[in-house]
Amino acid sequence: ARHLTLKMWCLIEWVEQVVDLPSTLKVEVYPVEVFLCLHSNMDNAVTVQFSRVDTIRKHFEVPDNAETRLWMKSSDTSCERLRNVHASVLDSCLSSGMTVIMEMRNADGTWPSSRPQIMRNSMEEQESYRGQPGVCGLTNLGNTCFMNSALQCLSNTPPLTEYFLQNAYLEELNFSNPLGMKGEIAEAYADVIKQMWSGRHFSVVPRVFKTKVGHFASQFLGYQQHDSQELLSFLLDGLHEDLNRVKNKEYIELRDAEGRPDQEVAEEAWRNHRRRNDSVIVDTFHGLFKSTLVCPECRKVSVTFDPFCYLSVPLPVSKERVMEVFFVSLDPVAKPIQHRLVVPKAGRVFDLCVALSLATGVSADQMMVADVFNHRFYKIYHTDEFLSSILDRDDIFVYELSCVSVEEDGEEVVLAVYMREHGHYRDYGPSSTSSYGTSLFGHPLLMSVRREQCTRDGLYDLFLQRLDPADEETADGQRASETKEEGDQSTQQEEDDEQLEMPVRAKPCKRPAARKCCPLKRRKTLFTIQAVNANGTTERGMGEDGNALSFFSSSQPAQSYVAIDWDPDMKKKYYNENEAEKYVKDHSMEVVYQQTTVQLQECIELFTTVETLEEENPWYCPVCKKHQLATKKLDLWSLPEVLIIHLKRFSYTKYSREKLDTIVDFPLRNLDFSDYLLKKTGVNGEPPSRYDLIAVSNHYGGLRDGHYTSYARNKDNGQWYYFDDSKVTDAKEEQIVTNAAYLLFYHRQDKIRHPTLPNPTNSCLTSGQPADDVISSNHEGLAGAASCVSMETD
Repeated sequence: ARHLTLKMWCLIEWVEQVVDLPSTLKVEVYPVEVFLCLHSNMDNAVTVQFSRVDTIRKHFEVPDNAETRLWMKSSDTSCERLRNVHASVLDSCLSSGMTVIMEMRNADGTWPSSRPQIMRNSMEEQESYRGQPGVCGLTNLGNTCFMNSALQCLSNTPPLTEYFLQNAYLEELNFSNPLGMKGEIAEAYADVIKQMWSGRHFSVVPRVFKTKVGHFASQFLGYQQHDSQELLSFLLDGLHEDLNRVKNKEYIELRDAEGRPDQEVAEEAWRNHRRRNDSVIVDTFHGLFKSTLVCPECRKVSVTFDPFCYLSVPLPVSKERVMEVFFVSLDPVAKPIQHRLVVPKAGRVFDLCVALSLATGVSADQMMVADVFNHRFYKIYHTDEFLSSILDRDDIFVYELSCVSVEEDGEEVVLAVYMREHGHYRDYGPSSTSSYGTSLFGHPLLMSVRREQCTRDGLYDLFLQRLDPADEETADGQRASETKEEGDQSTQQEEDDEQLEMPVRAKPCKRPAARKCCPLKRRKTLFTIQAVNANGTTERGMGEDGNALSFFSSSQPAQSYVAIDWDPDMKKKYYNENEAEKYVKDHSMEVVYQQTTVQLQECIELFTTVETLEEENPWYCPVCKKHQLATKKLDLWSLPEVLIIHLKRFSYTKYSREKLDTIVDFPLRNLDFSDYLLKKTGVNGEPPSRYDLIAVSNHYGGLRDGHYTSYARNKDNGQWYYFDDSKVTDAKEEQIVTNAAYLLFYHRQDKIRHPTLPNPTNSCLTSGQPADDVISSNHEGLAGAASCVSMETD
């Protein structure tokens, strides 16, 4: 009985420590027994007994400010990350016999369990490197420049970066938010930021971050090019939900203004927003719009206040564009003339022909427009196609035709003529049905030909005259010199003569052996003619009747493709390729068209201009009880500490798609929003409204492809840097404003912290590096003594 009493007394002592379980009262008879060890000393494991409501981290003797990770090991091979280090033993699903491993983040921002990928340095060189924190490149993993550009801009946003560097995010990770990513996006972003700001890396490989982004946003899977603004939008939203301080979001019914004062409605809207959304992202990036809708029928006015994370401002769109084209006239002696034309941006191909007609005097109805690429026609345009389908980089040729219009069943047919050269290693007679061994050269031609001329003789003479009249005289001389001898010629010689004739005449005349007085003379042709497809590579055969060419396509009966095939010796002797590809410039090419420049304030004014809703996005009027194309006006009520301005350079309509290369002149300092803010509650009635630029995301290229870079101002030394993936160079303020600027990051002046370090000079750069190249690491490799270490967090 005494032994039982002692055992019960021990049980009572244990129970007094653990009876407070959530939502129920239970008696723990057997505690959970686990092994604890540090990653740096895994052989020295300590056995500890835990209650199921205990937390594990407090049992490790580590500094309070140390950033740690816990791993649960249930076998020799299985190891699972315990993301919430403050979770209880019960919530962590720990059981007896398991091992808990703690690791602390390294000074360079990596984790001991990660496997560093040393690209070109030894570990000793990497350990010895000490650079400016934040001046660190990001390796391009394959079309990930859009991600690198957005990350560099956010990395140089002081309040957000300091929040992560000070480990404030650890206490606010939200693992239960159904709209979040279980804290994984926030942790992956923190790993990248800590490595970049450790000052111990030339370049960081954001592979784990890229994997996490693709896991939670499938549109970013793979290695396709994307929009940096779309990635930034996803990232800010993901960080907000992962760090949302609101654990349980309540349902809030939104109310319309209903005539109440703007101040009251705005405060109510912002209060409701903060009841469901409270994070460092809201604190730093969120502002408030005032949206006013007016019904065109009943004049009902609806006023709402909506939060925003960035401003997407439109650019003033010019109604005209400048195009450069080459005009090819019917005159075979005249060289192509390059013209610079001003045409309607929303116009059609016929408008281009009209503009060229005014410059050349040739009727627009006698013109045909084509895109020439790699010696062939990439596309032949119809006159009713939109000019937006033609890019500025395309080589556009406009050909003069001999007839006004070509109809499908008319007497004229348009021939697309390619120039090809045979190889020496294969026989290419008229019976050949393969284009193997031929190569395209020169500029192709578009010609209108009467159908009765579409014979071998007719086309040969027509092409000969079009290429150069001088060649025709040479050819006639060749024909006259090819008279046959009398019947004592050898059979082999006669066969050779017939091979010279075959390319021109499908059916050679059957003549007697003795042709002493025969008036017909055989030709020696300069080239042969073959029917081909649009690529100029596959023939479609010749006409069986030996006279007409059967190259008419059923899909395009008024347009067919043929090739002029040159023997290399004939081409070298009679065709001057360099002379044929020359062109002259029209005086319009000397006219300099200034690139359009607009002020950022103009874009903001366009953003706040009244507009009518599109048919695809009507508004339901509660009075009329139907959808209406109401007028809409957006106004700025309050602005955040960090303002992101998205310049809408990519224009998508149902008629056109284009990228606007307009130069937007944005200030680097003192961007004043006082004229646009409706809220008047600050000092002297004016809230803080002046901003300074801290980062820019750039996009170079067009709609089909492009490259992203960024400019950013380091928060510690105030120096501007240019980030191009893994390469980082010093930048000057006069270089920042370009037509590539896409995302602008502004910091409000009343929140700016002055740099703590002096502005760097050339003397403080790392030895062995040029003064204008802080980090000399590109995609292909490094030359000389330049070096690069890339660390990857697994």
